[in-house]
Amino acid sequence: MKTKQSLALLPIIVFLFVYLIPGWISGDFYKLPILIPFIIASVIAIVMAPGQKTVQKIDVFTKGMGQSGIMLMCGIFILAGAFANVAKEIGAVDATVDIGLHFLPQEILLAGLFIIGCFISLAVGTSVGTVVALTPVAIGLAEAIEVNAAIAVGAAIGGAMFGDNLSMISDTTIAAARTQNCSMKDKFKANIKLVLPAALISITAYILIPSSDAQHTATITWIDYLKVTPYLAVLIAAIMGMNVFLVLSIGILLAGGIGMAIGDYNAWSFFSSASDGMLGMAEIVLVSLLVGGIVEVVRTNGGIDYIISHIGKRTKSTKGAEFSITLLTGVVNIFTANNTIAILMAGPLVKKIADKFNIKGKRSASLMDTASCFVQGSLPYGAQILAAVGLAAGALSPFDIMGYLFYPYLMGATVLISILIKKPARD
Repeated sequence: MKTKQSLALLPIIVFLFVYLIPGWISGDFYKLPILIPFIIASVIAIVMAPGQKTVQKIDVFTKGMGQSGIMLMCGIFILAGAFANVAKEIGAVDATVDIGLHFLPQEILLAGLFIIGCFISLAVGTSVGTVVALTPVAIGLAEAIEVNAAIAVGAAIGGAMFGDNLSMISDTTIAAARTQNCSMKDKFKANIKLVLPAALISITAYILIPSSDAQHTATITWIDYLKVTPYLAVLIAAIMGMNVFLVLSIGILLAGGIGMAIGDYNAWSFFSSASDGMLGMAEIVLVSLLVGGIVEVVRTNGGIDYIISHIGKRTKSTKGAEFSITLLTGVVNIFTANNTIAILMAGPLVKKIADKFNIKGKRSASLMDTASCFVQGSLPYGAQILAAVGLAAGALSPFDIMGYLFYPYLMGATVLISILIKKPARD
């Protein structure tokens, strides 16, 4: 039985192997289109589960593809592509960059981008929405101050994961607090001690990153302020708690309306820009569907249960229990590509481990949430990096961005350090 469950993990292992090895050998992760490893892993997933009819295997796979969470994510990607492209076509990105260069020293622009990402994600409770909003601006700023675009996008993702980890309305916070039977307020207090040092170090690192010696000045007019209105409207609407589909729809219509009011942009240009933006996200949408199918096959065949039981049984001490909680959540996240699902699946066993070794609920919830956000923010096939890659329109690969994810890596390091030195206190 255990052998069968462990074999259920094969599709994702095959994906990682096919995805990573050619890139490492060739030194170019663009060489193999990202869809190919996912398709190969999908075929492996479908032919698995001996004894079942092919139609049953396909049914499980397509059930995973059609899950509401996957459909929601795909819908967000499609609307995000349309919004990003329409806003870009009317000059909103250039206007935002010019305003930033006009009012802020370019030495702190990357740090400012990270801080803005922290604030937005903390307010709206979603890292994907924050990444969608900030990625086009991040790329524009990187070009203006002549730094690697992957650094700027990494700053946006880092800020997004900071807020996702701490926000009171984040689904990860809610899931972690509920599964560990603690208040979100207590979880926040325990959590902030873990991640604040990582955030401060990240801000310092972004300030120290050298940019172009040339100081860029930008002349701005009232039209530039008008062009950034769609971004402001999207951010304000999101902070107010409006549904993400409605937020992005408002952004698309507002951007198109402003474009038609101030330039040569017309209705046909608007429709064309929106369509091109949607089509530009097609690869990311297909990847998301395939991930959903693969994960459902792995779950149905017992792969996730195998991970949970295998790690849980090896816990022997309080320190080992905390390592197990962190490892369990992170590994499940790798195989589900969704931090909320990982917390919900691992949560019951984590609670048992925490109770057995007298670990307070606020501590176990904090460890779970931080570990899941570290993995999710670093995962090359996670929604955050996939969204950024899609909005970068082929200019960046997941591994380009992964090289500059300062905050997620530091967040993971602070978790391990806190376990080793037994801080923060568990009382």
